[in-house]
Amino acid sequence: MKVLLGVSGGIAAYKAAALTSTLVQRGATVDVILTAAAQRFITPLTFASLTARPVYTSLWDAPERIPHIHLVREADVALVVPATANLIAKLAAGIADDLLTSALLAARIPRILAPAMNDAMYDDGVTQENVRALRARGYELVDPERGFLAERERGIGRLASPERILDALERAAGRRRSLLGKRVAITAGPTREAFDPVRFVSNASTGATGIALAREAALRGASVTLLLGPTLLDAPAGVDVVRFSSAAELYDAALQRAVGADVIIATAAVSDWRPAERSEAKRKKSAEPLTEQFEANADVLATLGERKGATFLVGFAAETEDHERHARAKLREKNLDAIAVNDVRGERGFGPGENELVLLWGRDGRRELGRADKATLAARLLDAIEERMRCS
Repeated sequence: MKVLLGVSGGIAAYKAAALTSTLVQRGATVDVILTAAAQRFITPLTFASLTARPVYTSLWDAPERIPHIHLVREADVALVVPATANLIAKLAAGIADDLLTSALLAARIPRILAPAMNDAMYDDGVTQENVRALRARGYELVDPERGFLAERERGIGRLASPERILDALERAAGRRRSLLGKRVAITAGPTREAFDPVRFVSNASTGATGIALAREAALRGASVTLLLGPTLLDAPAGVDVVRFSSAAELYDAALQRAVGADVIIATAAVSDWRPAERSEAKRKKSAEPLTEQFEANADVLATLGERKGATFLVGFAAETEDHERHARAKLREKNLDAIAVNDVRGERGFGPGENELVLLWGRDGRRELGRADKATLAARLLDAIEERMRCS
């Protein structure tokens, strides 16, 4: 395993040296980046002695190699121990003003942060908002522990134990190439069914789950095609993005770009109906009631089920009642290999926040994936999908 270890300026920086020694003893190759503040606590010489490799402290170290690009391209995993509130804030804002933040911004490998700071700083609303933002973008955070802090206080903010950090690192490295050579197609986001040039029927989906799955699949080495509906969220780097608006556009795109993939995960919230007629001009406001006729859209998921062949096809069921009964009916009727079901009463599960999923397959196969942020759920879901693929 090749690890890029970033050390930022907190008192827990000294613990990064012990972690480095453990990694080297386990056979890992470790490249270290120290921020300017980290060097106030521990010297580059310490890490150079432990790794027998150069230690990087500046964007201008070996500029001919462009270190912020080459270091992340040569690594399997990027790990920051400790991650201070300042570093977390800069990453959340996309600030790249030193070697470590520039490298993390350029990374297309798993990125793990182990925060450590005073409990008041960690609990502050801005820090928590930044943590949520980074998780939504695919960073994994090893939550700090409660214990004795540098200020001689007790609270949450103490660096996670080496065992927890190493476990997160090994899990990330193990996932790194698990889908290498596989083609994965993912549908995500809402559809919009227009009845005049400015009005449409849609739903609350943002595509966050599909985007998280696309990012995670790409990290695992897959060639990913993301069919993405209208959303304000950014698509992840390193995936092939195909945009659609209406269900008919998604239907055509899915037949052209998804059929034949090794895995298809259909998270898109597709409208079942569309207006029977679309006005070419904006309909003017009137005191009269508006009556609209609707007609059925083509069933994208059922069509994929008919044509899936050897493809492992996963559907999603957003339900408000009898969740698993309705999901199992959909599993059978649309010829799916598995289906993820969630409760969307009150628009729960929509947006970039948390969700809760249960994966179903076969007659009675069932796995609770739990409640978590969508990046974490994406990893759990792909773990379960890979396991089912090995069993089928």
